[in-house]
Amino acid sequence: QRHSFMTRMENGGLLDVPRRLISKRKPLVKLLKMSRLLAFILLVFAALGQPQASVRPELDPALPDYKVVPGVQGTLNSIGSDTLNNLMSLWTEAFRKEYPQVKIQVEGKGSSTAPPALIMGTAQLAPMSRKMKASEMEEFEANYGFLPTAIGVALDSLSIYVHRDNPLHTLSLEEVDAIFSTTRNGGLERNIITWGQLGLQGDFARSPLSLYGRNSASGTNGYFKREALFGGDFKATVKEQPGSASVVSSLSGDVFGIGYSGIGYMTSSVKALKLSRTQDEKAYQPSYENVLAGKYPLARMLYVYVAKKPNRPLDHTVKEFLKLVLSKRGQEIVIKDGYLPLTGRLASRQLALLE
Repeated sequence: QRHSFMTRMENGGLLDVPRRLISKRKPLVKLLKMSRLLAFILLVFAALGQPQASVRPELDPALPDYKVVPGVQGTLNSIGSDTLNNLMSLWTEAFRKEYPQVKIQVEGKGSSTAPPALIMGTAQLAPMSRKMKASEMEEFEANYGFLPTAIGVALDSLSIYVHRDNPLHTLSLEEVDAIFSTTRNGGLERNIITWGQLGLQGDFARSPLSLYGRNSASGTNGYFKREALFGGDFKATVKEQPGSASVVSSLSGDVFGIGYSGIGYMTSSVKALKLSRTQDEKAYQPSYENVLAGKYPLARMLYVYVAKKPNRPLDHTVKEFLKLVLSKRGQEIVIKDGYLPLTGRLASRQLALLE
């Protein structure tokens, strides 16, 4: 859009004036030139003020193609993660194009809703942004006599977001812990409550941090608590949001806000900070390359849990849905939704779990 705007401006498309008028009035020509120069300067400054777009991950050519097969029918229910909700809907749309006779319903109210739905049989697909807890696994096993199977479907870099006009660029997990937690298990002694404690000047120096996070039903909440708060407790001042999009939306209107959400919810109104494990280590962007290299500290796998009996074939329709998800087509959808695709090797390991 910026390119087309520049092209139109350079071609005079934004300042359409009859040529006969220009030729007769030299002052107007000078005014037009000055207007174009001013417009160009304003455009440059506007562009510099925008967050840099992340590089689109490349799809691994080793990922398998999806082939339509006969006998796929019935109804599937997906209940679980809010983080995965949009992805599940997009995968469902692609699956229905190939199998219009299949009915699929998707509900994403949080990862903690997935295990009960799978245990009770009200869902065949249980998307989660965290691994099942031991207690959830035990309850499933008590009902079925075997453990559920976790299928990795995409990668995510859980990001710490601030308003795009916030001058902060990096944080360590020690600082993140001191910002969001009362226990400070990360080892930082001071309680961080103002932006000045993070080195910001001006209006930010004395301004308190406005904290945003997910509710307790969220797998993202649980993952963040375990990895970023080192198992500690959240501050009571964290404003719990019902969904990942709500966190980003809140930060878009709060210049002193800070919160966490999946990379798939990134918008131009917020900025994802670079993260390091400690204050002495190098900070890394939440990029695909850094996730694959193990450099970004809050990288995670996103899962869909299924009830597969050991040494028995998985339900045919469930299997085909997951095969599409793990194919080039399914992982291209991952990229389009802003998340990070599996490599061919990772997808191959997940496909083996379906057999």
